[in-house]
Amino acid sequence: MPRYWIGIASADHVRRGAGEGFMQVCHGKSGPLKRTAPGDFIAYYSPSRVMGVKDGLQAFTACGRIRDRDPYEFDAGGGFVPFRRDVDWIAAGEAKILPMLQLLSFTAGKTNWGQPFRYGLFSIPAEDFVLIEQAIRQSSGERTGAVAA
Repeated sequence: MPRYWIGIASADHVRRGAGEGFMQVCHGKSGPLKRTAPGDFIAYYSPSRVMGVKDGLQAFTACGRIRDRDPYEFDAGGGFVPFRRDVDWIAAGEAKILPMLQLLSFTAGKTNWGQPFRYGLFSIPAEDFVLIEQAIRQSSGERTGAVAA
């Protein structure tokens, strides 16, 4: 049975990962990636377009399915060697979270809805993933129809 996850990264980092077929969370730490498994689904939330810039993006920016390969180290240069996992990306776009706050189980009815995002990676129910995937597809003009359900 697959699990469903939210990863947090700036939109520019998510675009790079989606373009190159990988995911990376928590500044490249291996521990969080080891909690995920092949066949699990990942959706990315991006608080900003560029890391360190408070531009108020607050959107889901991509979703995909984790591939069979285990987490691996990647030499990103400059002494930075993060852990990554390979992902088959399903959709990418910018689906704002604010209209979805009362629909998602992990934000509905919460005044401090951003709290879970501080962890860098957390699990969600399949129903939440389907809503996020549909919103991303709609934002990018793709047909809806959840792959994950």
